[in-house]
Amino acid sequence: METSEILKKVRKIEIKTRGLSQNIFAGQYHSAFKGRGMAFSEVREYQFGDDVRDIDWNVTARFHHPYVKVFEEERELTVMLLIDVSGSLDFGTVRQTKRDLVTEIAGTLAFSAIQNNDKIGVIFFSDRIEKYIPPQKGRKHILYIIREMLDFHPESNKTNIGIALEYLTKVTKRRSIAFLLSDFYTHQGFSKEIQIANRKHDLVAIQIYDQRAKTLPDIGLMKVRDAETGHEMFIDTSSKKLRQAHTHYWLTRQELLKQTFAKSNVDWVSIATDEDYVKSMMMLFAQRS
Repeated sequence: METSEILKKVRKIEIKTRGLSQNIFAGQYHSAFKGRGMAFSEVREYQFGDDVRDIDWNVTARFHHPYVKVFEEERELTVMLLIDVSGSLDFGTVRQTKRDLVTEIAGTLAFSAIQNNDKIGVIFFSDRIEKYIPPQKGRKHILYIIREMLDFHPESNKTNIGIALEYLTKVTKRRSIAFLLSDFYTHQGFSKEIQIANRKHDLVAIQIYDQRAKTLPDIGLMKVRDAETGHEMFIDTSSKKLRQAHTHYWLTRQELLKQTFAKSNVDWVSIATDEDYVKSMMMLFAQRS
């Protein structure tokens, strides 16, 4: 992609996603995430009704009188975007590719974060860590992130979500809000890594998919290609049995994904490339408020 074309696309995404974050997401984002980061502020004498779990036993022992820790909402949070850049994201049959939708959602989240004075960082991953952008604030930083998303060329086409989650746990020392954006098209499990990551951070998963992953149209002979392995083959979509098997495979994978997120207590949302992602994200935020 030429530089002028990239800049035009960046500007277009900025106008749309910044408008969404200002007019729609700002309040929802704040209530869904802001209250979750609490910092120790001071100690004061215990009062009737205080939570006994907040008692500071060291200060209590020193003054022979119960004292409690007082917490306040952290003014600044770190938001991490874990973005899948593997080959399967280039697929799209309806309005846009999965990668286009990931870029828009990531841009909206990024602008929502800076409106709340939060830092934002990015981990691009395939079956390896492709690029790490340390958390910073400001519009210039977000435009750099969007530009990278639009013109990023990964070294690998494959996916390993566990590696991305391990890297997040290792590289981000302070508790952060982490959004994992992927189509979750992977043959490797990641339940252990997501449990560990969600214990340290506040993790939210956003699945992007194309309707063709769920249902195949009846259009006869069709050439299909696995974007991650490059394997090509012809399939006969006029076969009802084949179409049913395709849908069954999708439902089985989705159930496994649902179980993985439930087990690790991770909030998640599934958005198709031809759906209005604003509605889905608002519902996700409302669940957490």
